[in-house]
Amino acid sequence: MKNGRIRFPLVRKQILRIMLAAAVCLTAAKAWSGGLFPSLTMGLEMPKLQNVVWDAGELLLRHIWNQFYPEPPQSGWERNLAKLDGESDPAYRAAKAAETFWKEHEYLALYGNEETKLDGNGTDREGMNESNTDGAETGVGLSGAGVDSSGAVSQGTAVSGAPSFPAAASGAGFPGQTYQLAQLEDYDFLMKHFYSVHTSTTAGRDLMDARKLLSRNFQLELETESSAAPQILIYHTHSQEAFADSKEGENIVAVGDYLAELLTQKGFSVYHDRSVYDVRDGKLDRNRAYTYALEGISRILEENPSIQVVIDLHRDGVSEKTRLVTEVNGKSTAQIMFFNGLSQTPEGPIPYLENPNREDNLAFSLQLQLKAAAYYPGFTRKIYLKGLRYNMHLRPRSCLIEAGAQTNTYEEVKNAMEPLAEVFTMVLRGN
Repeated sequence: MKNGRIRFPLVRKQILRIMLAAAVCLTAAKAWSGGLFPSLTMGLEMPKLQNVVWDAGELLLRHIWNQFYPEPPQSGWERNLAKLDGESDPAYRAAKAAETFWKEHEYLALYGNEETKLDGNGTDREGMNESNTDGAETGVGLSGAGVDSSGAVSQGTAVSGAPSFPAAASGAGFPGQTYQLAQLEDYDFLMKHFYSVHTSTTAGRDLMDARKLLSRNFQLELETESSAAPQILIYHTHSQEAFADSKEGENIVAVGDYLAELLTQKGFSVYHDRSVYDVRDGKLDRNRAYTYALEGISRILEENPSIQVVIDLHRDGVSEKTRLVTEVNGKSTAQIMFFNGLSQTPEGPIPYLENPNREDNLAFSLQLQLKAAAYYPGFTRKIYLKGLRYNMHLRPRSCLIEAGAQTNTYEEVKNAMEPLAEVFTMVLRGN
């Protein structure tokens, strides 16, 4: 009882202090807003007054809350972390920066997957800036042509530092439509005809420079020995992806087996990683699959430094009404889509997702896109650009491919590997 008698006046004092603080804040807010002294405040803007009132109310609520639920004192290590100057603990500073970034960009967690979620009209429900409504796009064939000082494409010359490309002047011999380089150097034309940009990122004129992207040389030397060190890595971040009529074992990994076989026949040495990165403890975990895949393929690349091409083979996820299918060489064939992560939001770069190979990745996918469009019209969809990195930073020739979707048959997606292998061979041989 003695303790109760002592505590009661203390509680009463707290309540009185709170009431006094509330009265002071409300009176000040009322006075400032012109309720008590209108002649002093008639020239002030109302939005500013509202901000003041809200700030005063927030301070009051914090004060009342802390009276009943005071914050616990900081531990020794918390005080030490709080006192760190810049260089003492860069790991802690980086972690806090990452935490702040994700709080400001929560939408990336929702849109971080590479699937497009296309509906039946070819519209991206996640919010693409530009969509390809018919799923097909004709492109440009540039083998054997170069650029003179005026910027015109001229037959028989070569772009400095680049593989040769076919002449684009007449389009003769190419099933697909061809364009002049000057058209591709028009930023608006390039973006409209060849790219779909998701709202999680942005692709500016300085980045999407067609002349620079087409000047990159991705040619590989062919291996002649069967035991040669691997040059191409094929893996699957989402190994469980299957198709409309898939039987046991007929999934994206089996499709990768066929692509590896075709590229081997072309003379390349291929390492096909069949590891499962999207299942942990018996449960599907697509959200962390890219983290698990990064660990796995980093180890493979460290053990096999000869690998120069990295292909992450997927299938897209689209509306059930969407069918991504065309005909190639008389076969019903799933359409494919090249995908690039730009490591930046519309506000700017994501510092801890740096990709030093980003421009090479973009150049690689564009050259593949142009070859496919020139020789296999309707085979490719527009190149899809999104904000994150998707493990494309490990090699200059990194490529993420969406082969068909869940609405395609297994045979259609498998057939798509045949023209895809031809396109890779053209670019990697410099033809």
